[in-house]
Amino acid sequence: MPGEITKEAFGQTKDGKDVTKFTLKNSSGNLVVRLLDYGALISEINVPDRNGKVVDITLGFDDLPGYEADSLFSGAIVGRVAGRIAGGQFTLDGKTYDLCVNSPPNSLHGGKVGFYKKVWSGKVEGDKVVLTYVSPDGEEGYPGELTTTVSYRVTDDNELILEYEATTTKPTPVNLTNHAYFNLAGHNGGALDEHVVTIPTDTFLPLDETNIPIGEIKKVEGTEWDLRKPTRLGDRQRQVPGGNGFDHTYCLPPSDGKPQLAAKLEHPPSGRTIECRTTEPGMHLYTGFFLDVPHGKGGATYKQYGAMCLEAQHYPDSVHHPSWPTTILRPGETYRQKTIYKFGVA
Repeated sequence: MPGEITKEAFGQTKDGKDVTKFTLKNSSGNLVVRLLDYGALISEINVPDRNGKVVDITLGFDDLPGYEADSLFSGAIVGRVAGRIAGGQFTLDGKTYDLCVNSPPNSLHGGKVGFYKKVWSGKVEGDKVVLTYVSPDGEEGYPGELTTTVSYRVTDDNELILEYEATTTKPTPVNLTNHAYFNLAGHNGGALDEHVVTIPTDTFLPLDETNIPIGEIKKVEGTEWDLRKPTRLGDRQRQVPGGNGFDHTYCLPPSDGKPQLAAKLEHPPSGRTIECRTTEPGMHLYTGFFLDVPHGKGGATYKQYGAMCLEAQHYPDSVHHPSWPTTILRPGETYRQKTIYKFGVA
């Protein structure tokens, strides 16, 4: 039996826009993903444990008002620039642009009303759900009309594949990622302590007191950020200097356009696993320090360190670091990214 994609109404936004929910299933039924065209977000990922028990492993809400009130980017595509931009300002081709300072003193994840608060145009194309958003010139302070397309596809290898493209009418920074929160015990599974994470790279970006990269690319060896060997989060994240757990970008080797292993997440009690591969130069690991959601799906309460994000992206604040992989997109160019989340059991 082949996989299938279905769609249904999910509600209307406060300003009267219809929102659609898409369901993608692979042929075995071992991977069921639900998406909304609101925020191009992932609302559910349902996978089995080693005994066949299926749970939803990503945080979210039961209804549209929950997502509209959400300030934590749950499951959504964030942009036009993921991560923080220092001072809420950048200069490009001699002109300075001012952005919304929504994470003082910096701009975060595209500004006050970023891509995660927009209704995208969604359609089914073969085995994919394709979502498109056209960001007007000047939106949130960014130059150029930016047309962004993100496609979602599930495979019989239990993969969720995200492919991104963007074009612009003026030079502009672009850095897109998905902000799904994972907990392999289930979206309401509580603290991440029993999760084991591996990030097989030897450098990361140290941060200042406002969570902006200081400009140095540092070796992980001898630091609390060394995740090259499988590391139990309960043994490590509260020891990370700064007191906020992991909220850091790891620097990956050049990918040559082919997705490479960027992170692996394991949950020994259930056996569930995730492997993330990407063409992006960075893997941002966030372990949910700021999570505080009293009413999630099914009445669940999501608390600090109750889920984690594996955000494949360019380095944060790249607009201020010309030697880093560029986030500047110019007319006539196409931004492309591919990220794969493969779900399994051990």
